Amino acid sequence: MFQDIELLDLLKKQQEDSFCLVDVRSPQEFAEFRIPGSINIPVFDNEERVEVGKIYKQVGPEAAKEKGLEIFSIKLPEFIAAFQALGKEKIVYCWRGGMRSKTAATVVDLMGQQVSRLQGGIRSYRQWVVNKLEQQPSTPKMFVLNGYTGSGKTILLHRLKQQGYPVLDLEGMANHRGSIFGQIGLEPNNQKTFESLLVQELERYGQMPFVLLEGESKRIGKATLPPFLHEAKEASMQLFIHLPLEKRIENILREYNPDEHQAQVIEAFERIRKHIHTPVAKQIADDLEQGNFQSAIPLLLEYYYDPRYEHTLHHYPEDKQMHIHADNLDEALNAVISFIKQEENVNIKL
Repeated sequence: MFQDIELLDLLKKQQEDSFCLVDVRSPQEFAEFRIPGSINIPVFDNEERVEVGKIYKQVGPEAAKEKGLEIFSIKLPEFIAAFQALGKEKIVYCWRGGMRSKTAATVVDLMGQQVSRLQGGIRSYRQWVVNKLEQQPSTPKMFVLNGYTGSGKTILLHRLKQQGYPVLDLEGMANHRGSIFGQIGLEPNNQKTFESLLVQELERYGQMPFVLLEGESKRIGKATLPPFLHEAKEASMQLFIHLPLEKRIENILREYNPDEHQAQVIEAFERIRKHIHTPVAKQIADDLEQGNFQSAIPLLLEYYYDPRYEHTLHHYPEDKQMHIHADNLDEALNAVISFIKQEENVNIKL
């Protein structure tokens, strides 16, 4: 018979990477919110879940169970095969640790596979995340990469992480680049997903002497930073990256790939058009319609993004500013690393 596992034991096991975490809720529920690292093998698809739910409300729980068993029995061979393909030990969960996860664990166990069920389901995990954020976990010392749009802050963070430095990739957690054009080519995460990923990373880096992150506003796409993190970030050392204009344009073209998302770029521009002087706004709109992004981007930087950046620059006291002038991202990366090593006076094991 399968065993139940408590959430804290699950979180400890996640560090071992010795099992597969399986969400057996519907694809829609999984898309809206899930435990990081889990995969979806649903007991019911979206329509089946709605059908069983209606029977539960209109007829009763026994009728709903009978219908659920009827639906599930048809897909049982496919369901078991999906679990068998995973190879590792499995831990399953549903919303509250109820019938769906119990059914899944029972049939997988009967097939001789090692399986456990998360006690309390994903609801227990969500409550753990909420509690963690309410406790306002202490954050390590922060170094914040800041600078003009296109200065390669996100690229630098990724390269720093590849070299072993502790990085809080807030844009990655939000799946949004943090600007009006930030969701182009992406599907932004909701608040619950963002908070889960954030708490996971804070737990990982809680004992580190410092952490690196990017200068962001309170809101990134659909996600909002918790106040304690936003306040800590604003009070931290800001490393302002300065690159030549042509390099900034190259970075923007590479990151946003506007040729493949022209309609989304135009739609996003219309939301800020009123903030740009009319003749310039018309020129930008014409360039975007014609796919002339090499001309539109510098105008957007000069007449919209750069003035906004210069306004925020004065928000930080001088003793919290470090300006890094570089010809390219390689030089900027080396300068950031040199600053960190000098500031921390430690040898980081990479």
